[in-house]
Amino acid sequence: MTVVLGERVLGRYRRFSLYNSPYPAHDAGCAIDCYPAGTDPHEGLAEVAPSPVAGVVRETRTVSAPPKPYAPEHDHLILIDVEEPAGAAGLVARVLHVDPTVEAGDRVAIGESLGRLVRAGFFAPWVGTHLHLGFREPGRNLHRASGSLSIDPGVPVRPLSWDGTGTVVATGETYAILDAPAHPNPGDEWVGVADDDGRVLDGGLPHYEGGGALKSGGAVAEDGGEEDEPARPIRLNGDPVGAANGRTVTWDEPTVLANGEPVTGLSLFCARDAGFGAKLICPEREFEVGERLSVSIGRR
Repeated sequence: MTVVLGERVLGRYRRFSLYNSPYPAHDAGCAIDCYPAGTDPHEGLAEVAPSPVAGVVRETRTVSAPPKPYAPEHDHLILIDVEEPAGAAGLVARVLHVDPTVEAGDRVAIGESLGRLVRAGFFAPWVGTHLHLGFREPGRNLHRASGSLSIDPGVPVRPLSWDGTGTVVATGETYAILDAPAHPNPGDEWVGVADDDGRVLDGGLPHYEGGGALKSGGAVAEDGGEEDEPARPIRLNGDPVGAANGRTVTWDEPTVLANGEPVTGLSLFCARDAGFGAKLICPEREFEVGERLSVSIGRR
């Protein structure tokens, strides 16, 4: 079973990603991270976390998170018996990274606040604050991290070609954001960086084990893929970066280079906000705002 979300759900957020995570809960796109407005690390935390579903809160609990020097060692899990969206009705939504102001028995609507977003030890330092969403059948283990159903964003995502060049417009201790590719219609449509065949790339290239290649321009992400089908090559500006089976990509040991020198990688996601541009993950290097960069792919 695949859960289709659609604009009624994702329209509450400015960015989303199915694959940009190192955790097995996201394997094969079985979870989605949703970023409300104002949640880049340099913008501060959003005050509230809008609910991605409507239904009745089943349970809230505090859970352990990996120890990190910059984050608490606990997170929060909210379980909601889903009534909307229609494609998820009867399932249980699992929401993480929200300190809840709701409790068991409360009824919530799509877009209503569940609480305040938190940055727990699950977050790498370059990751923007977001809520994590997965869906599970009621009879399944609802507390186990992995085992959720496949998710289809259910919204058109426009693939943007990018020649690898850009000017640094924002920086943090571990990242730099470029002005390209620029969003052509901020707020009006979803976009993402395209591979050479026009599929939208999603994930941490290559700092997380794999990523995704979403169907170009359509409302439905590519899924499935027969076991005996050959993997499809994924290239970025002619450089091979991995191979896709269905929509899931295994990176082929690429190295991201900025002006010829290696960096940790590229953060790839779908967005609708004006601040969209290539996000370079670079805790080992410092870049200055206004610096011109050429990003390419090398081999390890």
